[in-house]
Amino acid sequence: MIYVDADACPVKSEILKVAERHGIEVTLVANSGLRPSRDPMVKNVIVSNAFDAADNWIAEHAGPGDIVVTADVPLAGRCVTVGALVTGPSGRIFDNTNIGMVTAMRDLGAHLRETGESKGYNAAFTPRDRSAFLETFDRLCRRAKAHNPPGGQP
Repeated sequence: MIYVDADACPVKSEILKVAERHGIEVTLVANSGLRPSRDPMVKNVIVSNAFDAADNWIAEHAGPGDIVVTADVPLAGRCVTVGALVTGPSGRIFDNTNIGMVTAMRDLGAHLRETGESKGYNAAFTPRDRSAFLETFDRLCRRAKAHNPPGGQP
C-alpha cells in the first residue's frame, strides 16, 4: 500500500502513474477535497481540518513494507518507526539511519525561524526534484513488492 500526505503534494500524478505500473494500491489522505479517481486502485480519504489529522490517519494505517510519501518530518519519523518505506516529494529517503538527524535539523530550523536568525524560505520544487522523486519512488515500489509479494508470503 502507498499512503500519500496529499495536501500540497507536488508529485501526486507521478505517484499514480508509477503505482499503476507496479500494481500497488494508493491512498491519498488530505484535509480538503481531492479529485476523484475512477481507478479502483486509488482511494481518497478526507480527514477533518484538525491539526495533524492527515498525519495521524497515515501513521495509524501505515505498516511494515508500506510506502509513505510526505514532506512532514514528524510523520516520516512515525512511519519509519513502524517499518514503512518513506520518501519526501523531492526523493529524499527517510529511514532509521537518518531520521534522527533530519528531525534535529528540522527542530534547529524551527528554532532559528522563531528567533529571527533565519527567514525559513523553502527551496522551490524543481524538475530535478521531480526526477529524483521518480527514481526513488520506483525503487521503493520494487522494494515494497519484494517485501509484500502477491499471495502474502515474503
